[in-house]
Amino acid sequence: MQDQQSDLEWRDGDLPISARFDDPYYSLDNGLAETQHVFLAGNALPERFCDGFHVAELGFGTGLNLLATIDAWRASGTKGTLFYTTFEAYPLSRDEMVRAQSAFPELRDIAQELVPHWEKTAFTLPGLHFQMITGDARQTLENWDGIADAWYLDGFSPAKNPELWGDALISSVGNHTAAGGTAATYTAAGHVRRALEAAGFDVTRSPGFGRKRHMTRAVRI
Repeated sequence: MQDQQSDLEWRDGDLPISARFDDPYYSLDNGLAETQHVFLAGNALPERFCDGFHVAELGFGTGLNLLATIDAWRASGTKGTLFYTTFEAYPLSRDEMVRAQSAFPELRDIAQELVPHWEKTAFTLPGLHFQMITGDARQTLENWDGIADAWYLDGFSPAKNPELWGDALISSVGNHTAAGGTAATYTAAGHVRRALEAAGFDVTRSPGFGRKRHMTRAVRI
């Protein structure tokens, strides 16, 4: 799974920090609650789940969003297969994934189920098809042949990782979103919202999680 080093550091025990971007991998307040608020509720999930539903993500990080999505999918009782495609330039190692995910005991069973698969770029389990596309998303997304029903835009802060929030990449997100599909992100930066609007989304600034006053929700027109 790993083609470039993640440059991960651990602070205050088991808090994963990207040394490359000097940014934590998840909220200091409550990473799981942030995922549920921003990416699940922000994309009107699990209400929209159906057989063949496709989640795509910019920035896989610790895999927390995947675990939370699987948990929501299973709890919803949706029949069929969930497709999950993530784009990540600097994948964590299996040991780093396991350590980071141990901070969320609510997801322990799912995390342990996925441990044997963390050296793979794709795998299929009952009800799930997962694919990680490694490399610079500015190139890899353009060449992807998939269409997402919901996007998790979860790169590091736009101020610290501007490459993952550029106009061209956001435009490509729009080109790979189904009509009526959605996108959500923790950031409410003006240039990100304007890029989403230019990419064909109806954009709303919504209440954020924790110390963040606002986040962004978008629907593909």
